[in-house]
Amino acid sequence: MNTPVLVHEDGRGVLTLTLSRPEVRNAMSLEMVLALRSALAEAEAGGRVRIVVLRGAGGHFCAGADLADMAAARLRLAEDPKAIEKVSAAFGELCVAFAQTGLATVALLEGSVMGGGLGLACVADVAVAATSAVFRLPETSLGLVPAQIAPFLVERLGPSQARRLAVCGGKLDAQAALALGLVHELHATGALDHALERVLGDILRCAPGAIAASKALVAQARLQPAAGMVAHAAELFSRAALGPEGVEGTTAFLERRAAAWAPR
Repeated sequence: MNTPVLVHEDGRGVLTLTLSRPEVRNAMSLEMVLALRSALAEAEAGGRVRIVVLRGAGGHFCAGADLADMAAARLRLAEDPKAIEKVSAAFGELCVAFAQTGLATVALLEGSVMGGGLGLACVADVAVAATSAVFRLPETSLGLVPAQIAPFLVERLGPSQARRLAVCGGKLDAQAALALGLVHELHATGALDHALERVLGDILRCAPGAIAASKALVAQARLQPAAGMVAHAAELFSRAALGPEGVEGTTAFLERRAAAWAPR
C-alpha cells in the first residue's frame, strides 16, 4: 500500500515530510492529514528534530482537499450526521498543530498550492516557492468555504487580502504571492533545494529553545498590546539569558566560535 507521507530524518535534526500522492497532485486525504499529524507529534516528543520541512512529490505541493473524502463522508451522513464536520476538523487540527509547534517549519512550494495546501503554506515559519508555483483558493468557486484555513490566511495576509482571495476564488502567480507576503522567497525550480539548504543552515545556527520561545512570544504579541507584554517579555529575556542556551550563545560569541547547537 502506498504511504501518503514520506518521512525522512537526517543527522542534523531535519525532518522532511513529503506529501506523496503525485497521481492527484498530492490532494490531501484524511489518511494524509492523520499521517502528518502523527509525524509532527512524534517529532515534538522525540527531542531530536529541530526543523520540519513540508514538500510535495511529483512537482506539486498540494492540490487541496481530496474531494473523494468528502464524497465518502456524504455517504456516511445517515449513520453519522457529523461525518463531514469530522473530516474538516481533522484538517483544522493539523493546521493548528503546525502553527503552534515550537519546532521551526519550512514549506517548499512548487506546482499547485491550492486550498488546504495554501493553508499549510500559511502556517509555515518560512515559505520558499518556485517561480512557477501557482496559488489558488478555489473553495468559493466550488460552493464551499475555506473554513479551516481562514484564520491562517488572515494572520498571514491580513483581513483585506484574505477577503479578496475568498470573494474572487483567488488565483495568484508566484510573484503576486511574494508581493502579498504569502511566501518569503522565490527561486527557479532547479534552485529550490539549494535555497532550502541555505534556509536550513540559517535556522540550525539558532538555538532550538530560543526559537520555540520566540515563536510563542510572536504568537502572543499578535493578540496583546505591547504595553501589556513588557513584564512578561523581560522575564522571558532574563530566563533565556541565564539559561544554558543564553550562556552558551553569548560565550561562543565572545570566544569567536560556533555555538554548540550550530553546524560544524
